[in-house]
Amino acid sequence: MGSDKFVTRHIGPREEDIKSMLEAIGVSSLDELMDQAVPANIRLEKPLRLQDGLTERKYYRRIHDLAKMNKVFNTYIGMGYYDTITPAVILRNVLENPVWYTSYTPYQAEISQGRLEALLNFQTMVCELTAMELANASLLDEATAAAEAMVMMHNGRSRAKAKAGANVVLIDENIWSQTLDVLQTRATPLNIELKVGPVHDFVFDDKVIGLMVQYPNSNGEVLSYAHLVEQAHAVEAIVAVATDLLSLALLTPPGEWGADVVFGSSQRFGVPMGYGGPHAAFFTARDEYKRIMPGRIIGVSKDKHGNRALRMALQTREQHIKRERATSNICTAQALLATMAGFYGVYHGPEGIRGIAERVHAIAVLLDEEISALGYRQLNQNYFDTIRFALPKHVKREDIEWLSHELEMNFRYFDNGEVGLSIDETTNLEDINWMIEVFAKAANKRYPTITVYPEKGNIDPAFSRNTPFMQQEVFRKYRSETEMLRYIKRLEHRDISLTHSMIPLGSCTMKLNAATEMLPLSWFEFSSIHPFVPKNQARGYQEMMEELRRDLAEITGFADVSLQPNSGAAGEYAGLMVIREYHISRGEGQRDVVLIPSSAHGTNPASAVMAGMKVVVVPCDERGNVDVEALRQKAEEYQDTLSAFMVTYPSTHGVFEASIVEMCDIIHQNGGQVYMDGANMNAQVGLTNPKRIGADVCHLNLHKTFAIPHGGGGPGVGPIAVAEHLVDFLPSHPVMNNGHVGISAVSAAPWGSASVLPITYGYIKMLGADGLTKATEIAILNANYIASQLKDTYGILYVGENGRVAHEMILECRHLKANSGITEADIAKRLMDYGFHAPTLSFPVHGTLMIEPTESESKQELDRFIEALKAIYEEIQSIIEGKLDKEDNPLKHAPHTSETVTSDDWQHAYTRQQAAFPLSWLKENKYWPPVGRVDDAYGDRNLMCTCDPVESYK
Repeated sequence: MGSDKFVTRHIGPREEDIKSMLEAIGVSSLDELMDQAVPANIRLEKPLRLQDGLTERKYYRRIHDLAKMNKVFNTYIGMGYYDTITPAVILRNVLENPVWYTSYTPYQAEISQGRLEALLNFQTMVCELTAMELANASLLDEATAAAEAMVMMHNGRSRAKAKAGANVVLIDENIWSQTLDVLQTRATPLNIELKVGPVHDFVFDDKVIGLMVQYPNSNGEVLSYAHLVEQAHAVEAIVAVATDLLSLALLTPPGEWGADVVFGSSQRFGVPMGYGGPHAAFFTARDEYKRIMPGRIIGVSKDKHGNRALRMALQTREQHIKRERATSNICTAQALLATMAGFYGVYHGPEGIRGIAERVHAIAVLLDEEISALGYRQLNQNYFDTIRFALPKHVKREDIEWLSHELEMNFRYFDNGEVGLSIDETTNLEDINWMIEVFAKAANKRYPTITVYPEKGNIDPAFSRNTPFMQQEVFRKYRSETEMLRYIKRLEHRDISLTHSMIPLGSCTMKLNAATEMLPLSWFEFSSIHPFVPKNQARGYQEMMEELRRDLAEITGFADVSLQPNSGAAGEYAGLMVIREYHISRGEGQRDVVLIPSSAHGTNPASAVMAGMKVVVVPCDERGNVDVEALRQKAEEYQDTLSAFMVTYPSTHGVFEASIVEMCDIIHQNGGQVYMDGANMNAQVGLTNPKRIGADVCHLNLHKTFAIPHGGGGPGVGPIAVAEHLVDFLPSHPVMNNGHVGISAVSAAPWGSASVLPITYGYIKMLGADGLTKATEIAILNANYIASQLKDTYGILYVGENGRVAHEMILECRHLKANSGITEADIAKRLMDYGFHAPTLSFPVHGTLMIEPTESESKQELDRFIEALKAIYEEIQSIIEGKLDKEDNPLKHAPHTSETVTSDDWQHAYTRQQAAFPLSWLKENKYWPPVGRVDDAYGDRNLMCTCDPVESYK
C-alpha cells in the first residue's frame, strides 16, 4: 500500500504495529480476529461497490471542481437565512482550528472550561438581546427549536388543563413555512392540535395551551403582540416568540412585552449560510420553566478550592436518566456554531451589534424609498430588514427574476406575486444600486445612482428598544484583533481536544477529522449559498449530495438515504416517524409499541415517545445480550400493536450479538419493523451492514463513524437510510424539492447540515471500499488490544461468544470501589492528571467506564493510555494495601491544578510529583487542568447561567 494512499494517514497503527498487536491479542491475522469478533452469518459476501480511494491531491481537485459548479449570487431571500461576515480572527482560530472542532461535549467540566466559557458568553448574549432570564447552550435550528417550544407548552400544562385534554397551540400564519412544517410533523404523534391563522382571529379558550408568533413575521412586518400575550396568559397558555436576534438590537425585545419563551437562529451572527446549516438555534425562557426547558444549559459553579468553575447544569444527560420520561430527545447542541456566534458578539460588542443592525435597517429604508418612487407599492408599514413590494400592473415578476439573475442576485418571490428583499450586513453600495436597477428596468424607468451609505432609519417609537444590552465586561474588552486572538487562545488552552491526546469515549467515535476533509468548509463556494436558491446555482452541492446518498446506501445495504436529520437523535425520530407513516399507509395505524433493550442509549426511548409510541423495555441477560426469549415473548404479546424494535448494533455493551438475525426475524414475524441505531456503525462498515442483519431503517451518526467532528458538542448529522418499502416515506420539505415526498420536514433546511457533508464525502472518497473496511478492522483491533491489556487488572465486563469485543468495551470498576472506596468518577478525574479525557462514565452500566479507541489512534497512543490506566490501578492497589490514605490520595483530590501543586500550602500525604507527574513522559507535554474538581451540587442549587459579574466564592 503506497504512502500516497489516504488510508495510511487516517489509520493510526503502522503495519509492524498491527503485527505486534495481533500477537498480544493472541491471533495470527486481522482476518482471524474478524472471524472471532463478527458472527459469520452476518458477514458481507462481497466487498463494497465503491470506487478505489482517491489520494488527497486527487480528492482536493475533485472537491474543488464541485465547488466551482456552485454559483454564489448576492441573495436577499431571507426566510431565516442571511449572508454574514465571519470575522477572520474567528474563522481562522475557531472554525478552522482543530482544538475547537475536535473537542467533545463538555461532560468532563474540569478539562472543558474554555468551550464552557464560550458557550456561557453565547447564553448571556441571547439572554441580553431577548430580555429573558435563562438560555440554553443552543439547539439544532430555528424550526426544531419551535417544535421544542411547542412540546414545552404541552409538558408545562397545568394538571387541570392536562386532565381536561387541553391541547391547542395557536400558530401565527406568518411564521416561516419550514418552521410550520416541522411543527406539524412533531404535533401529530403527540396529539397536539395546531390552529394556524391570522393573529387577529385567534380565540383564547380553555383548550389553548400555547401561542406562537414570529417577530418580525415572515413577511417582514413588525407587529405588536402585547394584547395577545395578555389574552394567552389569562387562560394559562405559554407564549413563545420566534425572533431575529439582530433585529432585537433595535426592536423592543419579547421579554419586555411578556413572552415566556423566545427562540430563533443565531446564524447571522457570523455563521455562514452553508446551504442551510449547521447553525445554532438559541432558546431562552423565564426562570420558572428551567426544569422543563430542553437542551443543555451551561451554569456557574465552583471547584473544590472555591474557585469559579463552569459546568453543564440541570439537564446534562436527561435522556440517560429519564429515558421514556424525558421531556425531549435533545442530547446535543450546535456548540461549535454557538461558540462562533458568541465570539461574534464578544468581538463586536453592543455598539458594534447595534451599528450593524442600524446599517441593515437604513439600507432597507433607502430601498423602500427609491423603489417606491419607481411606482412599486411597499407593503410593510413597520419593518427591520425586509421590504415587500406589490408590482405595478405593467411589471411582470418574470422580468424582475430574469433581470436579477442577470446581475447574479436572488430575490424572494411570494406565491401571490409580491417580491421581497431582505437586507444583510454584507449589502454594499454596489448591491444597492443593482437592486434599484432591476426594479427600474422592469418598470422601464430611469433610476438614480446612490453614492453614499444611508444613515436614516424609521423604527416606530412604539417598537423601538430603549434598554441597554450586553453590558458585561466580556463584551467590552476585546475590540482589537490582537486582543480577540489572545482571548480565543486563552480559552483554547483551558480545554482538552484530539490535538492533545486520544478521547476514548465509548459510543462516541472520536476519530481523526482529516485536514483535507475539513478544508472546503470555509470555501466561499460552499459557505455562502442560501438553501432556497434555484438548484442550478448549487449544482456542486447537488452532485456531491447525490453521490453521498448513493455511497451511504451502498454502505448500509439500503435503497435510499435522507440527509435532512441534523443530529443523531433527530435521525432516530425521523426513522421512527417513517415507520409510523408506513404502518398508517397499510391501515395499521394502531401499531404504536416499540420494544427497546434496557441497554439502549437514552435517546432511543425519548425519541420513541416523541414519535407517539409506547415503550416496552426488553431485558438483557447476564452476558449483556438482549434476552431473545424475552424479546420473543413481548413481540408475541404485542403482535397486534407492535410498531418497531430499536436495536443498537454492535450492542451498547460493545459486543456483536450472535442472535441479531433471529431477533430481527422475530420482529418481522409479528408485524413490526426493525430500527437500527447507527451509533456503532464504526464496527460494521465493509464487514456487515444493517440490511444484512435484517433491519429496515437506520440512522448514521456522520459526526461519529463518518468523520464529521464533534465541535465541543455539535454539529451533528444523522441521516437515515431505509429499505425499498420505506423510501416513499422519507422527509420532504415545504420550500425546496429535496427528492422525497414522504412525511413533512424534520428540520429547517431541505438537506440538513449541508455545509459539513463534504467531510463525510471526502472520508468515503479517499478511503474507498478497501480503506473503509480496513478502518473498521483496525477499530476492532485497537479495542481488542486495549481489552487484552486491561482484562487482568480492571476486567472487561462483556465479551462476545469467542471472547472478543467489538470496537469498544466496558471496563469493570465496581470491584475496585468495593475494596478501596474509589469510584469510576475518581478514575475519570485522575485520568485528567495524565492528560487524557475520561471514557464514558457509568453508561450503559453504572459504576463502569466505556472505552472506544477508534482506528485513527496509533499504537503508541494506545500504549500511553494503557500505561496511564495501569498506573491508576496501582494507585488504587496502594489504597487497598494501606500505602495511600483512603481519603487523602491522588484519586480523591484529582484533578490537580498548577496552582495547587505549586502552592506553599501543600498538606497531602502524597508528593507533588505523584500528583502532577506520575509518569515520566508527562514532563514532555503536561496538560494542566484549569480548575479542581467541580462542585456539581452547588451549581444546581445556585443556578446561574449568564456571565453577570459575581462575587468571589472565597
